[in-house]
Amino acid sequence: MISPTAISAFLHSSILPPFPNNNLNSLHLPTSASLRLSPSTSENGKHPFSVEKLRKWAAVRDEASSSIGVTDFIERSKEMAKVRSGVDSTGPPRWFTPLDCDIDGGGRIDDAPILLYLPGIDGTGFGLIRHHQKLKRMFDIWCLHIPVMDRTPFEGIVAYVEKTLRSEIINSKNKPIYLVGESLGSCIALTVAARNPDVDLMIVSANSATSFHKSQLQTLFSLAEAIPDQFYDMIPNAFKSTENSIKTIRAYVENDLRRSFGSLPENSITMLSYLSFLADILPKESIIWKLKMLRSASSYANSRLQTIRAPMLILASGNDQLFPSEEEAKRINNMKIDSRMRLSKDSDHTIFLESNFDLVTVIKATSFYRRSGRMNYAKDYIIPTPNEIQKIEEQFKLFTTLVDSITLSTLESGEIVRGFEGIPTEGPVLFVGYHMLMGAELSPMVLEFFNKNINLRGLAHPFLFDKTAERLFHDSSLFDCIRLLGAVPATPLNFYQLMSEKQFVLLYPGGIREALHKKGEEYKLFWPEKPEFIRMASRFGATIVPFGAVGEDDMFELALDFDDLANVPFHDRFLETVNHNSVRLRDDTSGELKNQFIHLPIALPKIPGRLYLLFGEPIKTQGRENELNCKEKEKELYLSIKSEVEGSIDYLKKKREKDPYRNILPRLVYKATHGFDTEVPTFDP
Repeated sequence: MISPTAISAFLHSSILPPFPNNNLNSLHLPTSASLRLSPSTSENGKHPFSVEKLRKWAAVRDEASSSIGVTDFIERSKEMAKVRSGVDSTGPPRWFTPLDCDIDGGGRIDDAPILLYLPGIDGTGFGLIRHHQKLKRMFDIWCLHIPVMDRTPFEGIVAYVEKTLRSEIINSKNKPIYLVGESLGSCIALTVAARNPDVDLMIVSANSATSFHKSQLQTLFSLAEAIPDQFYDMIPNAFKSTENSIKTIRAYVENDLRRSFGSLPENSITMLSYLSFLADILPKESIIWKLKMLRSASSYANSRLQTIRAPMLILASGNDQLFPSEEEAKRINNMKIDSRMRLSKDSDHTIFLESNFDLVTVIKATSFYRRSGRMNYAKDYIIPTPNEIQKIEEQFKLFTTLVDSITLSTLESGEIVRGFEGIPTEGPVLFVGYHMLMGAELSPMVLEFFNKNINLRGLAHPFLFDKTAERLFHDSSLFDCIRLLGAVPATPLNFYQLMSEKQFVLLYPGGIREALHKKGEEYKLFWPEKPEFIRMASRFGATIVPFGAVGEDDMFELALDFDDLANVPFHDRFLETVNHNSVRLRDDTSGELKNQFIHLPIALPKIPGRLYLLFGEPIKTQGRENELNCKEKEKELYLSIKSEVEGSIDYLKKKREKDPYRNILPRLVYKATHGFDTEVPTFDP
């Protein structure tokens, strides 16, 4: 038996944007394959790096996106019903842009790539409406509209999209073209990618209909053919009546249910609204035609999956009542080397319309956004929005609350003060320090910097960005927050690009050897002999800030280190699998740093102590490039910085003994008596 939610998901459509004269005729609908591209309107043609300014922009977009709810979708979609009786109802398919980039005084960043949205079986082209406000800064958005009564076959729609690609390649030189498709639109995107391997495409596939042969639509197809026309016309009224009854019951019991179970799921109430409206705009013959097209699209796309070369971001709903989307996403992901998969566990088939899913966040967190022929981690990075930061803070809230970090900085006079007073405010700045066990200092430190309007860009091990490595973990999004906060693979090119953009860069010379150290190696630096970062910093006149971190021995007890794990039966095979294809840094280095094996040590939590960070006196390199080109001077500064880091660690280890709130119990008592938002005192610097 087909569930109402499955039928709802099948009939899903999205609605017109919140602009005046909401009808298709008021939008730009070119009938040719060529698009009319609206110009970029970024300020002075530049993309300045200003955390404070970009955060204000992001807050507006967050608010605009969150204000669009299901009720808006339903009400504004009613205008679509007029299309059925209009001249556009019979086709052909055409592109439209749902946004005027200047409508709210905002604009796109320079060289924004084109994004072509390919709709699901509803064909309206408005499935991304919740994401338009955030997408429009990053992309030139065009959506495909397939009118209700259009009878263009699947191959014809594919050919139309291909014709568009060919016409726009001229305008998109050295830029990728994004194809975002859901359900049927995913089959279109996959087929186009397979047939055009020479085009620079980025594919976003959501709940792909390539699993049609396993879905409930097979039964729905037979059911739709068997229902008499007069009964089909009664379906919208039947759903509307049921919907009103449920809303009445909900209003009566919602308060009691909320007290017992929390807020009611959004999807449990709105599905019948979708059914009522969408059954009204899609006549029986259109449903039958589109089901036939869906079947051929699935077969066509499946036969070409192996030939796709384009990078893919595969999205799946964990609660899809229409397709086995999670299973299908895993199948496609395992077939592709250049792909990432993200699962939205609580979403149903209409993933893009749900308030718990943010397409822009996923694109940014998977490093799937670029504006040129190759990824530029400095220029292509989009700063997190307040909502994104809030979610990351919630993710680490328990840990950051327990460790209650203390940040100290050093003034030019040498005086140590609490807070950020000694931290430079203009880039480029290079922070160089000690990497605690499993990077325990990272989340409190990076988030605190961000709240001070400093976006700290970490040079991280390439393993954290490896698409194949993701598949070794149960949760493929494990490192998404690191990428979202601005981390980049540790390569000389990325280091160069970040410095050239005058950004704030975080570097750990000890790398994973330091972060995954062995028993008895707490607070020991594993720095290379070569002064790797001095010349790069001096080339751009960067200010170098050495820092130390203390507190891991008050948080964790290392139970099994690398040597212990190597002796565990079968674990050696796992270590070999993890390290076989991973990028090996410093292969030309001898000693400890050459053996930077990736592994996961077993650490037992302690009753948490406190985390202490000390940023040393800033070291200016501006005007010293010629001086530091001398190997002796370069080595001298390198050893001096290393000594500063070691000195900071020693200072903190001694000073924490005088902190009356080093342990968690005194801190909890203090917060309970003074307020939980109160800053807990520490030792006198």
